[in-house]
Amino acid sequence: MNDIGIVFAFLGGVLSFFSPCVFPLLPAYITHLTGGKIENSKIEVNRQSLYFKSFGFILGFSIIFIALGASASVIGQLLTSYRTIFMQVAGLLIIIFGLQMAGLLKVKFLMKEVRIHSARKSKNILSSLLLGMSFASGWSPCVGLALSSILLLASSSDTLFQGVFLLGSYSIGMAIPFIVISVILSYSLKTIRKINKYLSKLAVVNGLFMIFLGFLVLSGQMQKISAWLSAFSLFQL
Repeated sequence: MNDIGIVFAFLGGVLSFFSPCVFPLLPAYITHLTGGKIENSKIEVNRQSLYFKSFGFILGFSIIFIALGASASVIGQLLTSYRTIFMQVAGLLIIIFGLQMAGLLKVKFLMKEVRIHSARKSKNILSSLLLGMSFASGWSPCVGLALSSILLLASSSDTLFQGVFLLGSYSIGMAIPFIVISVILSYSLKTIRKINKYLSKLAVVNGLFMIFLGFLVLSGQMQKISAWLSAFSLFQL
């Protein structure tokens, strides 16, 4: 599951960042994280502080995501005897999450929202790290659905390392646009307003992406594609 799974996890992280639950809140997160303020249609912030504290924030949510991936892998290893059934259930759940994300299904339970906020502004790398961990520990439903799908993928991986790597890829997928957009917002807020117009469409794309992933897992094609890619890589060598 390595090659294609990593690609799916990375794309899942990117799409999670641009979800309607996270992206519109980015200015608030940045000002809270850096102690900056919104003035003249941009976030007034020391860019060195932005880079430094963003690193702590990213490290914080990555620690939580990777720990979840490791836990999912361990549980999956314990259920090795039921791997086929487990893969089918995981694939079905991912499809349901995708339908919910795309707006084709509305399950109230999956729409419940949990957010954890710190009342104190981030002052150093440690507080930035803790803020990132808080963000990862309590997020809104659309991020939870995408993350849950990647965790289900991690739980069906062959080794603990694969599960950790999958969630590491997911974290990188969220981290790259976070840094890029954060820097852009320190110059102008117009970008976030423009992207906001397309968030509903991105949510549909995310849902369809998850449905496709679910069908691959459910049908067992994910493992076949990964095996084919691995064989092709060895052939190239």
